[in-house]
Amino acid sequence: MDTSARSDCRHYVGDRPCEWGGPCDGCSHYSAMGRRILIVKLAAAGDVLRTTAVLPPLKRKYPESYIVWVTDAISAAFLEHNPYVDRVMPFGFASHVELAAQRFDEVICLDKEQRAAAFAASVTADHRLGYGLTEWGTVLPISEGARYDFELGLSNQRKFHENVRSAPDIYCEVADLTYEADPYMLVLPEQSLEYAREFLGGFAPEEPLIGLNVGAGGVFANKAWTAEGYAELARRVVSDLGGTCIVLGGPDDRDRMARVVELSGGAALDGGTHSLLDFSAIVAHMDAVVTGDTMALHIAVAVGVPVLAMFGPTVPQEIELYGRGRKLVSPAECAPCYLRACDRSPSCMDRIEVDTVMDALRGVLADDA
Repeated sequence: MDTSARSDCRHYVGDRPCEWGGPCDGCSHYSAMGRRILIVKLAAAGDVLRTTAVLPPLKRKYPESYIVWVTDAISAAFLEHNPYVDRVMPFGFASHVELAAQRFDEVICLDKEQRAAAFAASVTADHRLGYGLTEWGTVLPISEGARYDFELGLSNQRKFHENVRSAPDIYCEVADLTYEADPYMLVLPEQSLEYAREFLGGFAPEEPLIGLNVGAGGVFANKAWTAEGYAELARRVVSDLGGTCIVLGGPDDRDRMARVVELSGGAALDGGTHSLLDFSAIVAHMDAVVTGDTMALHIAVAVGVPVLAMFGPTVPQEIELYGRGRKLVSPAECAPCYLRACDRSPSCMDRIEVDTVMDALRGVLADDA
């Protein structure tokens, strides 16, 4: 065996020299992996992003460590440039085969779902935190720190009315870490930032520049505010603040985005659709973002943009804004509910008034001034 190859170095490649050109023997850039840690957190993309709040305290606990994160392919872009993550691997067979042949000091499964727990259990590790599978294929906590998170998910009373802790706080407990309100982070490549500058430059926008994220995914009913409300808000931003509104959303939101633009009578500008990192860079250039409880909210928080977040069917207390933004909660008596279908009219989000949103937006901008 060639003992001159330092295969425990975080820069070691194996089939070619590292970025410093080698050889390994006597290299001044040698950096031992130290404690090898595997994090398994697959979905959803916004939830993966806010889970990065565990990384700073994890690095404080284990300064000399090598962190591998397995996630769904759609979420990988949120982690690729994170300085705390040494390697991002997409969930799938290839990653399973490679990691099953390795050994980790610690595996942390942060997902309460079967495929994540099974993947984490397939990897050899000295210590396990978070979630695992029972013999019946059901998920259970395998460490004491995961118990609160687990029990919260089994009781509407506790989740909706009793819990006052944010998701980053709870995730840190699952990972056996001390929560110190570290913000989650999204590091954007310069090419995406330049893309956003060129894209927004085409509008020649007036300040303040407000992003209106009009979609909210299709998992829970009524997470999005009304198209009519967003359109009226855009008109008021232009008339009252002299600003510019960019309508934001993903590929599945195109019809809704177009409707807001149409209803606004030209006050709102169509922000188009973009890759995940390019979209995030556009969000990063906003002076504020108005949104429901969705991925754009987490992107704005991660890049430090003030947020006005509206809540109907989901719980606001789990969202941490780190002092940059405000929350508007529906006055509906039935909220939150987490229902996947609802036929109530008006819905919980319908009951949030434009005047209320405009006043709150003024407050968000004043807070950040």
